[in-house]
Amino acid sequence: MTPNAASASSAPSRRSAPSRRSFLASTAVAAAAVAGGAPLLSACGASDGGSGGGTTSGKNARKLLPAYVASDVVSPDIPSRNGSSMGFTGKLDVATLKTSVPKKLGKGGRFTVMSPFWGSPPKQDNPYYTAMNDLIGADVVWQNQDGNTYDQKLGAVLASSEVPDVVVIPGWNMGGKIPSAIIAKFADLGPYLAGDKVKEYPNLAAIPTDAWQRSIFGGKLRGLPMPASYVTNIVPMYRKDLFDKAGYRIPRSADEFTALCKEITNARAKRWACGDMKWTAFNAFGVLSGSEKALGWNLVDGKPVYRVETDEYLEALEWTRKLFAAGYVHPDFELGKSQATDPSSKFGAGEFLIWNNDISNWYGQQASQATQNPDFRIWGMDIFGHDGGSPTLWAAEPASIFAFVNKKASDSVVRDVLAAADVTAAPYGTKEWMTTNYGVEGTHYSIRNGVPVKNDKGNNEVINAYVMLASPASTIAHPDYPDITKGSVEWQQRMGAFTKKSTFWGLQITEPARYTNLSNDFEQLEDDVVRGHKKIGDVQQAVSDWRKKGGDRLRDWYKKLLDDNGPAAS
Repeated sequence: MTPNAASASSAPSRRSAPSRRSFLASTAVAAAAVAGGAPLLSACGASDGGSGGGTTSGKNARKLLPAYVASDVVSPDIPSRNGSSMGFTGKLDVATLKTSVPKKLGKGGRFTVMSPFWGSPPKQDNPYYTAMNDLIGADVVWQNQDGNTYDQKLGAVLASSEVPDVVVIPGWNMGGKIPSAIIAKFADLGPYLAGDKVKEYPNLAAIPTDAWQRSIFGGKLRGLPMPASYVTNIVPMYRKDLFDKAGYRIPRSADEFTALCKEITNARAKRWACGDMKWTAFNAFGVLSGSEKALGWNLVDGKPVYRVETDEYLEALEWTRKLFAAGYVHPDFELGKSQATDPSSKFGAGEFLIWNNDISNWYGQQASQATQNPDFRIWGMDIFGHDGGSPTLWAAEPASIFAFVNKKASDSVVRDVLAAADVTAAPYGTKEWMTTNYGVEGTHYSIRNGVPVKNDKGNNEVINAYVMLASPASTIAHPDYPDITKGSVEWQQRMGAFTKKSTFWGLQITEPARYTNLSNDFEQLEDDVVRGHKKIGDVQQAVSDWRKKGGDRLRDWYKKLLDDNGPAAS
């Protein structure tokens, strides 16, 4: 997470359609903003007649987890509450940064890391890599791969006998045979980290237990996680400057939102109310998460029910369809262009005033637009219950990107990797965090009014690498916009109070292979329905087909999985 860019840990997992673009397009890539596409899958001993699939037991996982020891090196200005990130609002002073790794834990060895990279990778011997390796006490050699085609490279490498010492795997790349490869190719880190063993690495010990729970693959603690807030990352952003000027009131129900849209929209004046509000609709109507297959299931009256089977799902789609049909949605979204282009310039120009967006863009939009329009002001609406009451929100996963260690790695290599991860997991406000995220002062960045600002060398070198090994607990920090830090964290805290954990939350689950593509067509169908190309009846027919093609059998499989293993959430 970078304070003058979108937060890594505040832009979490594939919880909605905008997330992958947020990951690729924002400067938060430098801090590995968590996002994605495909479901996060794993595998373990539970099986379905030889078809594979399963999860690590919720009740049996406890003994595999590292002990949690909160860091006392720095104290956040806004502590985490209700699953929120923690927030830091103060200016930074390099001279007063704390030290969280008082001595080098690395043993002086050398290890290779393969990781996705967006942009042009720097040379291996650049000053940033040199400074980080010196801080760690080991020689980390990066094998950076194009993030846009990483799944192809990943599959080929894991199918070979030449696997690097460390491989970073985002959740959206865990499809196909990758889960099985994780179990076959990567080491059990339990002997180094389970229980009190983790205390040798204090910054790793401060990673929340929920994130470690997600790092269990095949019954073993295999992953080093990048923690995230489990509160939904999709915020209904709005142009506060224009709202204040016009006297618009923040809606508290679906009907109030629709009425506001009618008030705002004036197509002749090139002003529309909003973008595609489907994801806010899902939240407002209490629809189970669509970010991962397992999160779409919840136990109701003793029976697992999938999100697409619920009345809330249909109601959310119908409400969103009406916004499109009434002409309240900007034409770019109506034509589907929002999936191919970035509407931020038209949002900045005031062509539409409300925009579903990843929470990282609360800061990102403000920082980018304020240089062009000093009056620009973005803020986040609280998610309303569709009927005017409190919303029912569903928790996202607490970690979605993981680093794995080759099971053939020697003990000394494993310890060097953990030493490196202990540095990269250092909390905001420490020397290790500053070096990991900004490099060397004077070489890669300077401090301007308490805000670290990268130069060209910093932008070219201090990106996409060490931040991928492990991260601290979810953090938001923007010293140049402390009000946005405060607003973002407090928004998460308020929404967290309405957030529930669905039945299979927190578990790494692999569905049997024959069900892998069963629900893949629903997202496109949703988009077609809200744009008027398909009807609600088409969704109902698709749900009926889904049940017949395997949905009911998959339901039974999930029920047995739960009976055998129990949930992860308390």
